[in-house]
Amino acid sequence: MKRLDNDPKEDIFERLKNEKTVSSNDPQAYRLREAAFATKALLVLMNNSSDPSEIRKLLSRIIGESVDESTTVFTPLYINYGKNITIGKNVFINFDCVFLDLGGIIIEENVLIAPKVSLLTEGHPVETENRQSLITAPIHIKKNAWIGANATILPGVTIGENAVVAAGSVVSKDVLDNTIAGGIPAKIIKNI
Repeated sequence: MKRLDNDPKEDIFERLKNEKTVSSNDPQAYRLREAAFATKALLVLMNNSSDPSEIRKLLSRIIGESVDESTTVFTPLYINYGKNITIGKNVFINFDCVFLDLGGIIIEENVLIAPKVSLLTEGHPVETENRQSLITAPIHIKKNAWIGANATILPGVTIGENAVVAAGSVVSKDVLDNTIAGGIPAKIIKNI
């Protein structure tokens, strides 16, 4: 298990991005809730818009960097923080996706994300005495990957270049470049 790191001098968001375990009684824990509610206020506006340009503009505010006009997002999209998401050019994100990004999410160019995909960089320790703590690990989706409908990508996973994740899969380990993975837990089905 990663060590608890409740040093109040170090920013809680930096600790989480650096994969340090943070206790639920951390003196900065309130900042996580504040950030989530600030993001939610922008999500309400974004998820009620049908204008692709306005959606990209609001998503840019949420993630803190410009979303290229070649990227399309079908709302609703649910994000808990946003500042740890990077989205490349020509990305397509379909309806009802969930991005929990305290651990960091990188989506490279030409990625397709189908409806109801969950990118989850956050979890909790299995030990009951620390279960309320928060642990993170980044997700990286490389160029030309396609994530099928209702797939769940768990913390610490990299989806390789040109890879395909079959619909309904739960991915707990890296998917190699030029492969198709599927199942629960996802396994390599074949090479492309």
